[in-house]
Amino acid sequence: MRTAPLTAQARQESLEALRRSSEQGRELDVLVVGGGVTGAGIALDAVTRGLSTAIVEGQDWSSGTSSRSSKLVHGGLRYLQMLDFHLVREALTERDLLITRLAPHLVKPVSFLYPLENRVWERAYVGAGVALYDTLASVSGTRRAMPIHRHLTRKGMERLFPDLRHDAAIGAVRYWDASVDDARLVGTLVRTAVSYGAHAASRTQVVGLQTTTGGAVTGAEVVDLETGERIDVRARHVINATGVWTEETESLAGSEGGLRVLASKGIHIVVPRARIEGNTGLILQTEKSVLFIIPWSRYWVIGTTDTPWEQELTHPVATSADIDYVIDHANQVLSRPLTRDDVIGTWAGLRPLLQPGTKEGTSSAKVSREHTVASPTPGLTVVAGGKLTTYRVMAKDAVDFALGSRATTLSSITHDVPLVGAEGLRVVQRQARAIGARYGWDRPRLDHLLHRYGSLLQELTDLCDERPELARPLEHAPAYIGAEIVYAVSHEGALHLDDVLMHRTRLNYEQADKGTGALEEIADLVAPVLGWDDATRRREIEAYRARAEAEDAAAAEPDDDAAERVRLRAADVAPLLPLGTDADPGTKPGSPAGRGSSGPAGT
Repeated sequence: MRTAPLTAQARQESLEALRRSSEQGRELDVLVVGGGVTGAGIALDAVTRGLSTAIVEGQDWSSGTSSRSSKLVHGGLRYLQMLDFHLVREALTERDLLITRLAPHLVKPVSFLYPLENRVWERAYVGAGVALYDTLASVSGTRRAMPIHRHLTRKGMERLFPDLRHDAAIGAVRYWDASVDDARLVGTLVRTAVSYGAHAASRTQVVGLQTTTGGAVTGAEVVDLETGERIDVRARHVINATGVWTEETESLAGSEGGLRVLASKGIHIVVPRARIEGNTGLILQTEKSVLFIIPWSRYWVIGTTDTPWEQELTHPVATSADIDYVIDHANQVLSRPLTRDDVIGTWAGLRPLLQPGTKEGTSSAKVSREHTVASPTPGLTVVAGGKLTTYRVMAKDAVDFALGSRATTLSSITHDVPLVGAEGLRVVQRQARAIGARYGWDRPRLDHLLHRYGSLLQELTDLCDERPELARPLEHAPAYIGAEIVYAVSHEGALHLDDVLMHRTRLNYEQADKGTGALEEIADLVAPVLGWDDATRRREIEAYRARAEAEDAAAAEPDDDAAERVRLRAADVAPLLPLGTDADPGTKPGSPAGRGSSGPAGT
């Protein structure tokens, strides 16, 4: 398979394909609106069925909820309490498929302790639930990807997690799920779809849907937010995968039908790995949600919350109260309590919560308790709800629904399509020692690179061969080498510093300075590839610094209203257009049709 790079030039070629779609006989089969994990999955599903496909996203890929999740690929242990066995089995099947076949470089096993407070009834109750969890994974039809759960005594529990308070539990059950860099998963899905022929354009906002006199949707009007150009796109099927923005996008069709979606905020905090001594994750039940303490690279991710969000949808932030809530609940089981000074980063995301029923006149197929596919008007398919783990099932259901009877002859094959970086992974893993010796990379560095790029690591080494200095760590962000920054814009579609620090790396929340100390050297690497002049380079640096300062200030505010006001002081680098107007790009933040978000903000 040819692995296509996502470049600024490739984006222009995709925009040209959108322009050509308005010509007679050149309309697209499928236009996907929303570049989150579900939209990216739909694009891959559609193009691998042989359909001409394009996907547009109002901001960067995964810029909504799909880069702000708990970063877990899991079956949903808590759904067993609701007796939703089908949903758990479906999610476990997808989890194991990702680990064993589709994306073994991105999705990695991680174990969790479920602390027990009662020696008899709770151990029996939780043990039975986790045993069922393992059983449902074993009957998925694929080879087992995870170890079987184990019961631990207090001594065994303390050996695995020394910083668990001695009196917090009498023992634990250890079980396995998986973790993933959610933003990289989305980018990898988009790149895989493009490699099979899909057209992909980020920073391209849908501002209108084209309809016939009878109300059928026949395409969309999009705006290239980088230039302000408006483009009419014709498509046989438009699929709306915009998550918490579902209703805003539906409204562009002028129909009263569709799905009802509410936003719920979930936040996470990041603390250094050395701050908590433990070799496994923790899962804790709270009065409002499930709290995870997740080992991740050089730090711990702790979350999440579950609170209503009634503000604008583009920039949810963690408030002071949110952060304190997470710290307080984590401290209930930690022997060395955390403080605000330990928190080096935060993020907040919005879950798209489906409301019961669909609007009048909507044709729908309820395919899961977690997600729904519907058609508010002919030519427009809407999918909403769901979770990161089951993105592929959601994508399959959405394309099946759009195609109707044609789906029987053009069935989905994505269960057999590895994502880019998966093919040849075992070969590159066996070559890793020699690769490390050639470029002076130690084992942790190689693990980091293989986890992020898989077999595409060879493309990074090509950059290092051309420019040996790119093999060295960044001075002010040593977790990354220079080649990763160049690769973000030469192969992964990043157009702005925001894209590099937020989604191609994790510098925004894994360093206390949000990566601002490395901005100058990152800009020096990015500018020549994207053709920036000095003024553009300076403007990009100033825009990211303003964002970082606004996010820090928002996290000190007591509630959502105050935090939102502070966060919105920083202008977006490529602002979205307010819908329903002819305003020029750059006027003010608006409802982002075309901005994807599918995937959970929490669990």
